[in-house]
Amino acid sequence: QVQVVDSGGGLVQPGGSLRLSCTATGIIFSLDAMAWYRQAPGKQRELVARITTGGSTDYADSVKGRFTLSRDNAKNLVYLQMNSLKPDDTAVYYCNAVGTTGSHRRFDSWGQGTQVTVSS
Repeated sequence: QVQVVDSGGGLVQPGGSLRLSCTATGIIFSLDAMAWYRQAPGKQRELVARITTGGSTDYADSVKGRFTLSRDNAKNLVYLQMNSLKPDDTAVYYCNAVGTTGSHRRFDSWGQGTQVTVSS
């Protein structure tokens, strides 16, 4: 079983920065991609950023130029550096990992979520 643990949220003023962390643990044969999603109250969950094993990244238009995703493949760890935060970035952020377990089963696992609040 693959578990995903995400952390790093908090309260920050507009224009401030936060760094979210996410790690995938368990017997993992291959980790294809890790991603961050967010869900604001009353809204659907949306993709924020994704990074593949090869290092390719995708960002939502709303965060391009402000958020940066980086990954430590050896540790199955991913960071989301969030700069120039806006009140619209307020949401619960969820980490997602997809890949193949050691028993060669596909997995698609989610973290428990971490709250990010941008407010003065």
